[in-house]
Amino acid sequence: MYRNILIVKLSAIGDVIHALPVVHALKTANSACWITWIVEKAAYSLLENNPYIDEVILFDKKEFKSAAGLLKHLPALSKQLKERHFDLAIDLQGLFKSAAISYISGAKQRLVYCNAREGSQLIGKRICGTHSNGHVVERYLDVVRYLGCQIKAPVFSIIFTETEIAKVEAVVRHSGLDIQHSYVALAPGANWPNKRWSMEKFSALADQLYDKNLIPVLVGAASDKMLGEEIVSKAKIPPVNLIGRTTLKQLAYVIRSAAAFVGGDTGPMHLAAAVGTPAVALFGPTDPVRNGPYSSRSTVIRAGHGCDGCWKRTCPLAIDCLDAITTEQVWKALTPYVSYQ
Repeated sequence: MYRNILIVKLSAIGDVIHALPVVHALKTANSACWITWIVEKAAYSLLENNPYIDEVILFDKKEFKSAAGLLKHLPALSKQLKERHFDLAIDLQGLFKSAAISYISGAKQRLVYCNAREGSQLIGKRICGTHSNGHVVERYLDVVRYLGCQIKAPVFSIIFTETEIAKVEAVVRHSGLDIQHSYVALAPGANWPNKRWSMEKFSALADQLYDKNLIPVLVGAASDKMLGEEIVSKAKIPPVNLIGRTTLKQLAYVIRSAAAFVGGDTGPMHLAAAVGTPAVALFGPTDPVRNGPYSSRSTVIRAGHGCDGCWKRTCPLAIDCLDAITTEQVWKALTPYVSYQ
């Protein structure tokens, strides 16, 4: 049984969330093992105060972008990792940079999950289990199943301290939201433009929520601010706008306290699934079998094009991918999860 384990999962937010059940499974199998997770800044806060993670190391990606930066910072990172004497490194990123970190860690054994590429499968032993064509959560868990971990149900551990809760409640109060009132979180943003539902339809849904005595609350990162402003300008009654006003950890708490969530294939949607909030997930260019909300309390609506699941960031056919999804479809999917008048 391994005693000192390194988890390499640097980004993105949704992928870090998907990997959380791995550390729970490892600790459940052997509570004496020491688990270190190396992660980029964007998702760092999600790992804080986690009872199944003993140490979190911050990987500053910008320091390694140039050859000069690599030469300057790689020796220090290698020394930092080797000082911990890892006997196992689990690369759940499966890319060149994560393989390099796994290699320089000095771990005696290195494992990488089934979909490894960019040569990372040459650095670690590639593990392909029975879920190699299934959801990414199960693909990650196949790696620890290989180690003998028995998994009854994946556990996503995102922990909020009393101080964190008090701070986020103050932030949302200042923005005009009573967190005790029933509200629905709406996430309009996405890194890929073709993962975004139209702002007009988000505005129409916000108006419909108000009509049913439910508060629409816009959530997302600072990069989504213009999308939020567009929704507010088009709505009859402006929804509460928290876009860019919360940290990632605070966003997780806002979503956890919501009656339901609506959004595309993004980090906030995976947060909703992880914290147990019912989600209506809108899918077009990506595959919900692999990347959908990992929750029985969710509904996936697909765009319905013949090219759904193309995995292209921009549409070669110039189709507004999610525009085929109607407000009526979303409302119908949402109503089983909310109580309204």
